[in-house]
Amino acid sequence: MDDAQIKSLTTPSRAPVERRQFLFMTSCAAGYAAAAGPVSAQAISTSADGLVAGEVRVASLGVDIPAYRAHPAAGGPFPTVIVIQEIFGVHEHIKDVVRRFAKAGYYAIAPELYARQGDASKYDEIPKLLTEVVAKVPDAQVGSDIDNAIAFARASGKADTAKLGVIGFCWGGRQVWLNTIRNSAFKAGAAWYGPLKGDANDLRPKTALDLIKDSKVPVLGLYGGADAGIPQDQVEAAKAALKAANSPSEIIVYPDTPHGFNADYRPSYRKAAAEDAWAKTIAWFKKNGAG
Repeated sequence: MDDAQIKSLTTPSRAPVERRQFLFMTSCAAGYAAAAGPVSAQAISTSADGLVAGEVRVASLGVDIPAYRAHPAAGGPFPTVIVIQEIFGVHEHIKDVVRRFAKAGYYAIAPELYARQGDASKYDEIPKLLTEVVAKVPDAQVGSDIDNAIAFARASGKADTAKLGVIGFCWGGRQVWLNTIRNSAFKAGAAWYGPLKGDANDLRPKTALDLIKDSKVPVLGLYGGADAGIPQDQVEAAKAALKAANSPSEIIVYPDTPHGFNADYRPSYRKAAAEDAWAKTIAWFKKNGAG
């Protein structure tokens, strides 16, 4: 994504909250999202061997939204992590992240948070995807869907939701900041290159920077020093706000690293930064009661 595309993640939408989209997703995407471009040969594929993995339905706000979940086949209950999608929805990369957590001993679930607005995987142009789907997703809806995904996990008997973490990428990184502030049930969060500023509107009334001073749940912010869409002055402002509030959260910046550095299926992938940030995320969760 370039800086204009990342900026559009937080530009106003005039679509009413109650608008019914022409398409409701009944299942998660198969494969990778079209707008993500050609899939790189370096794309990671985590085996489901030894796991219970697959699609489920989560009841939320009167409908059943699709979600992808995985956990070890034996044992449990397991510490729980909510995986929040990037702009492309719950496509193969996000499913793989879910399986990575399951391999690490977690019950992981990624609800499809665009289900009511459209199928992100079918778009082949990022600007249209942002305008026609992403910009129309209300923060309040996201919060409810996340809460109901937690309830689904708890009801499975395989998830220990007293040990609850959340991770998100890009669009989902912003949602990590918002939802750890909104829901104190989370013990820890990891926000990977989530937008910090943007124009407020009815669907997204607050930015991460508006709320970050209220951060009480420990969140690990992971950002790239060469991210064209999230300038370093915004990252520094977030650091300053956390310090002033004596927050338990922390921000790490990887120098000369672009946006999307965990997206191993795209040219933005940076192996060393991604592996280091993953190790730090797992350690952060364990340190703060989510592992």
